[in-house]
Order: sequence, then C-alpha cells, then structure tokens
Amino acid sequence: MKFRPCIDLHNGKVKQIVGETLGSSDHKVIENFVSEHDSAYYASMFQRDKLTGGHVIMLGGGNEEAALHALRTYPGGLQIGGGITADNAAQYLEAGASQVIVTSYIFRDGELDWGNLQRIVSAVGKEKLVIDLSCKQRDGKWFVVTNQWKTFSSFEVNEANLRELEGCCSEFLVHAVDVEGKRTGILESLVSQLAEWVTIPTTYAGGARSFEDLELFHRLTGGKLDITIGSALDIFGGNLSYEEVVSYCNRLE
Repeated sequence: MKFRPCIDLHNGKVKQIVGETLGSSDHKVIENFVSEHDSAYYASMFQRDKLTGGHVIMLGGGNEEAALHALRTYPGGLQIGGGITADNAAQYLEAGASQVIVTSYIFRDGELDWGNLQRIVSAVGKEKLVIDLSCKQRDGKWFVVTNQWKTFSSFEVNEANLRELEGCCSEFLVHAVDVEGKRTGILESLVSQLAEWVTIPTTYAGGARSFEDLELFHRLTGGKLDITIGSALDIFGGNLSYEEVVSYCNRLE
C-alpha cells in the first residue's frame, strides 16, 4: 500500500474542492482549501519524500501552465489528468509526466468510447496510460460518472469490465465521488470489491481523514490498493499530518 500524493488545480491555483460542485448549476464551487503555494512547491515536496505515482489533476481550463510547472519540477514522478486526449497526451509526457490519466475522453455520451481508447493507447502506449474510473453507486452497483461527475454512464465498475480495461492501461485511478472531498471516511464496500477485482496497480481516492481510515483501508484491501488523501492533510488545510502519513505508508510497503 503506497501513499499517492495529489495536486489538484483549479483556475491555476492548488486547491482542494468538493468535486461534485464543479460545474454546478449555481456555479458555487465548494473550496475546502486554496493554497498560497504554487504547484511546484508541492511537486518539490513529493520529490524530496520520494513519493511516486502521484497525480496532477487539471479541474477545468486555465491550469495548463501550473500543471506543466509541476511536471517539470518533478520529472517522471507525477501523472497528469484533466482534458487529456490522444492529440495532447504526448506533450505532457515530454514535459515530464510519468503517465497520462483519461476519463471523459474515453467515456462519451454515457458510453465507453472504444475508438478513443484505442487512439490514445496507440498514441502513448498502454504503459503510459492510467484510466480514471470516477464512480457513484446506483441500485447497489458502481457506475462511471462523467461530465464533471454529473452524468451516469452505462459502464459498470465490476470484475469483468475491469479485466477488459486492464488490457488497455497500466493503472486505474478510482475516485469515490460520493465522499470525495468530504472527509467522511472511505467507502468500505467499494475498496473491498476493488481489491478482489483488480490485477494492476490501482489507487483509491475519496473520504480518507484519519489513521483509523488508513488502517481500515489496509485491512480491507490487504495492502493491494494504494490511496490518495487530499483535504484531510495538514498541507491542504486539514488536521492529518502529511509527514506521519508518509511515514506510516512507507512502513507498510
């Protein structure tokens, strides 16, 4: 179980927000934290602590410069997501991204777009591709959601579908949308099922807020999944010690 750090960018600044409020009808984005530091500050921190496989996420437009700054500060140490397509993926890899992350490019009009998936695999290769499966629960099942997490797709997150996607990418990033940014605890049923289903590196994001949550996560997954923590960390305005989380997870590797 590795700790995967994150740098979320919104309007060019490092922020922690409640993801479901992006693109809301009243345009009121709930911000948990807005940093006084730039993206390179956090990239340098993660490089210093030898954390790999973290992700930079561009939440909407106007974040490209900040994203590139982070990637160039820590070349080979960070993944990049948000608006990635087959046409622009290479430029981010050339700028220092270890891998590119895709969601909306391959999930279009409520369906998995196999054509676009094959295009980006052809453009960068499966080893450089991470598929983000941001999902919500409906009728006891998990479905990928798109359009800033507002629209349910028909793609169910289950063992058969994950197995098929594993042939096209090197990792999964799974956002538990219902708890993302809310510091209400991990979704136990989702992480337990993911640990049973996946056979490639998979990072879970959503709700973690304490060492009790980390211990529960490790127990439920048997250390098979990695975890991201955002707004609960003290470096992002929370109460959970970033340094202690890094030390804790390093001991588990």
